[in-house]
Amino acid sequence: MPCPTLRLLHITDNSLQEWSEVRKFGSMFPALDTLVMANNNLSSIQDSGEILQRLFPNLRSINLHNAGLNRWEDIEKLNFLPKLEEVRLQGIPLLQAYTSMERRSLMIAQLPSVTSLNGSVVTDCEREDAERFFIRYHLDHSEEELPHRYHCLVTKYGKLAPLAEIDLRPRCHAKVEVRYEDKVQQVSIRLDQTVGELKKQLRTVVQLPTSNMRIYYIDKDSAFGPDELKYSTRALHSYSIQDGDEILVVPKTK
Repeated sequence: MPCPTLRLLHITDNSLQEWSEVRKFGSMFPALDTLVMANNNLSSIQDSGEILQRLFPNLRSINLHNAGLNRWEDIEKLNFLPKLEEVRLQGIPLLQAYTSMERRSLMIAQLPSVTSLNGSVVTDCEREDAERFFIRYHLDHSEEELPHRYHCLVTKYGKLAPLAEIDLRPRCHAKVEVRYEDKVQQVSIRLDQTVGELKKQLRTVVQLPTSNMRIYYIDKDSAFGPDELKYSTRALHSYSIQDGDEILVVPKTK
């Protein structure tokens, strides 16, 4: 029986398999705002965009957790729901092959009007990152394989180049200038060693015993002054030492 004022409908775990069964809800409940259909094995959204607009003109939130959807075309059809803002869509076959980051980014990019995905707010910054990721994700696809959304986003951002591969592994060595009195010498130092071990390395360079040595680190790009390396057990990489930086050696005063 039609109910024109019903706004929330829960039909979780109801063994729904055909979209034709869901279609009835649009006719029966024209004011429907929230539709929860988790754990139903719906395999596809079979209506056209025009029919979806007409059947669910007020639908703001839809939950399709653990549905049987396995085509991106079904996700794209959600864009025809004119007021849709919130989507919950986890555990579907379509997304199983992707990483969690890829799933969220590709979904956000496919759903431009959605402001909440799986319970998390979609910020403007996250959306832009996701849409740029979507373009780059499809760079190696043939023209026939490119989804409609790809062309929309290329119009928005242009054709993006692949991201450069950056080696984020910690550096093992740095070439620094060691200054002592009026002498300067370039020395390669291991960044995995400690301050105490560095002093031992510099012992032969400056001809001072480690017990009589104070050393300072000077960052060539910093506006601050020398930073004394006081703690003998601290690893050098924690100071972010780079090629071209300076190590100043000063004898301790008695």
